[in-house]
Amino acid sequence: MLQINIREAETNFLQLITSVEKGEEIVIARHGRPVARILPVIQSASPRKPGSAKGKFRVPPEFFEPLPDEILNAFEQRIFYTPMPPFSGGMPIINAET
Repeated sequence: MLQINIREAETNFLQLITSVEKGEEIVIARHGRPVARILPVIQSASPRKPGSAKGKFRVPPEFFEPLPDEILNAFEQRIFYTPMPPFSGGMPIINAET
């Protein structure tokens, strides 16, 4: 990964694009602090075809049920996650019923 300053990026933009086309990642910095990153675009092997997954998975009926009030309220209040306390080792247990 190459890091350059903004002035150098302006001066050598075509060369930067050529490097990115070859797979290199470029970080642009202002006063030594990274502010942007230029990455190569990853092309998919083939274009997506609508309907190509038909019959390959099943959507359970519960998917179409109304969301619980707890989740609806979270969206209305823009609360999209609940921070979890730190744990040491193992997998965390979420919403365990006792």
